[in-house]
Amino acid sequence: MTASTFAVLGLIGAGVGFLSGMFGKGGSAVATPLLSAAGIPSVIAVASPLPATIPTTIAAAAVYWRQGWLDRRVLQTTLVFGVPATIAGAVVTNWIAGHTLVLVTDAVIAAIGVRLLFSHSTNDGDPRPAPTRSAMWIGLGVGFSAGLLANSGGALLAPLYLTVLRLPIKRTFATSLSAATVLAIPATIVHVLLGHIDWTIVAVLAATSVPLSIVGSRVAVTTQSARLERMYAVVLVALGGAFLAHGLL
Repeated sequence: MTASTFAVLGLIGAGVGFLSGMFGKGGSAVATPLLSAAGIPSVIAVASPLPATIPTTIAAAAVYWRQGWLDRRVLQTTLVFGVPATIAGAVVTNWIAGHTLVLVTDAVIAAIGVRLLFSHSTNDGDPRPAPTRSAMWIGLGVGFSAGLLANSGGALLAPLYLTVLRLPIKRTFATSLSAATVLAIPATIVHVLLGHIDWTIVAVLAATSVPLSIVGSRVAVTTQSARLERMYAVVLVALGGAFLAHGLL
């Protein structure tokens, strides 16, 4: 691996780390198309960000935890149903082309952003009681897609917590980061067994993404909620659209 490749990986890690902390997502869904655009083979680009996600989300989530934003009940329900679904989705990737996974990831990012642009803003008040059945289906659906797309699920968890469970945005990010940390673990194990992970890429991404995720989360907790939600939507539309266009060329 050349020095320029290391530099590109470092920049990707830093950018993804900041976005992860700022917007409550693991970051692998964003890292995958960036790695693919940098010339990393598709399957490696899909799976290698996963292990780096774990320390990144822990570091970012800790900032939200100290502010008291975590919703423990939603987190518990998500994980009870999401962990086995993640394992099932990760196993399925062995029979799907890596390029297809990258394109699906790009489309999901863009669709989430468009949905949020047209949703009502949240606030910092107490959320409505989260329906257990809705949280269950979110865990199942996001868990399976997280394993299938080799990401930690944060890109899907955050908007679903916002729009389905009506959690305030900062509570959404705290809970999404916490769930993403756990969901990344079984998916990582499966992809290690399948031989899809380049540990040099993991090391560079983790080294640069962890400190920037802390910076991003600190910015988020001091930002007004409605503004934070709109920023989140715009970033996802821009990234998803650009990556999807690149992948289709």
